[in-house]
Formats: sequence, C-alpha cells, structure tokens
Amino acid sequence: MTIQLDHTIVPSHNRDVSAKRLAELLGVACGPAREGPFFAVYVNENLTLDFIETDEEFPVYHFCFRVGDEEFNQILRRIQAAGIKYRSTVRGPVDMQINTGYGGKMIYWNEPDGHQWEILTVSYARQRN
Repeated sequence: MTIQLDHTIVPSHNRDVSAKRLAELLGVACGPAREGPFFAVYVNENLTLDFIETDEEFPVYHFCFRVGDEEFNQILRRIQAAGIKYRSTVRGPVDMQINTGYGGKMIYWNEPDGHQWEILTVSYARQRN
C-alpha cells in the first residue's frame, strides 16, 4: 500500500467558524462537529483536516491544495465574493494577483488564525517528467 496522509490537526481559536469557512471556499463537505474536540473538513476521499479549538498560541501552518483549472476558478470566485485578500507570492504583498510563473495558476491567502492557504494548478514541488 502507498503511504497516504489521512488527516492532520489544524489548531484554531474558533474551530467551527474556521472549518466551515475553509470548506465553503474549497467547495467541500465539513462536520458536523463530532464527539470530541474535532470539526472535520473532508478535503477529498483520502484527506481530512481536523480543526481543534485551543486558547494556546500555535505556529502558522501552510496548507497547499492542487486543483484543476475549473476548481481553481470556482475557489477564486468564492474567495473574491467573500472579500478575502489574496496574493501571488508566499510572503509578498497582498496584490490580488494570480501567479502564473510555474506553468499554472496559484494564489495564497491567510485566514483569521493566521494559517496560510494556497491553491495551485501545477505543482512546483513535484515537477512532471
């Protein structure tokens, strides 16, 4: 069996709101809140992001989702409709631009907990042969 990432925990100061917002932007299912500390976002049939509420400080995490062109356009429209500021570079200014420098499209945005989200259509981490 190939090793696959099944789930990861995303710390949040407002678990339910953060989970629901990401699910809405990505156009995927979430929750309802389960018994216990987690609120799940079902990214796909193989990956779940389990949001957990905490009052503790935590580092900013970076999550990148590779999507098709049509999914990219749909997510971008939802981000724009929600008034979320986005940028074309990982640490650059909020320029409301799409990066096309790697042969695809990509954008970055931060959510209220500070976590950084990225969507792209072509992986720069795994170049095709």
